[in-house]
Amino acid sequence: NENKKMYPASTTKIMTAILTIENCVLNDNVTASYDAVTSIPDGYSTAYIQVGETLTVDQLLQLLLVHSANDAANVLAEYVGGSIDSFVTMMNTKAHDLNLTGSHFTNTFGMHDENHYTTAFDLAILMQYCMKNDTFRKIAGSASCSIPATNKYGVRSYNSTNELIIPNNKNYYQYVTAGKTGYTSQAGDCLVSCSYKDDLELI
Repeated sequence: NENKKMYPASTTKIMTAILTIENCVLNDNVTASYDAVTSIPDGYSTAYIQVGETLTVDQLLQLLLVHSANDAANVLAEYVGGSIDSFVTMMNTKAHDLNLTGSHFTNTFGMHDENHYTTAFDLAILMQYCMKNDTFRKIAGSASCSIPATNKYGVRSYNSTNELIIPNNKNYYQYVTAGKTGYTSQAGDCLVSCSYKDDLELI
């Protein structure tokens, strides 16, 4: 069923991350707006980013891919696209450019929407593209992240949502190089993973 339309949940953030990496400098400072951080529905994961808080692009990417913070997705989207709507347009343009014909995005982080969907095949092609980028590969393969205190909040430390890459976790798999999890009640459990062994990397 590789071409069946499915809800991607937070695997959406793979697209959000690569667009950010391709359009930003990692040490750029980004200040969170009211709309970016208050528009996340209850029940969706956040990093408690505060209105007016300043973080670097690199820190926001770590929160996005390691902790799966939805507020980080919106903050980055506003910074990259000028507005969340403009960034979503960029997501769909990138999907078109990569020939992801079974995908359509309506938001930056995977909030459930009937018109926000992808396919297993499209996610594999997207991940293949992203894994050619060293910055993406490094952050998406991180078992944890620690973000220093900012102008509005203390130190944040999180383990990856992907237990396959956390040493000593019962689900740890030593060959995994990177991945992204996702979950909503409508999408169910979602996972894109890469692993490398014997000169072969599989998605």
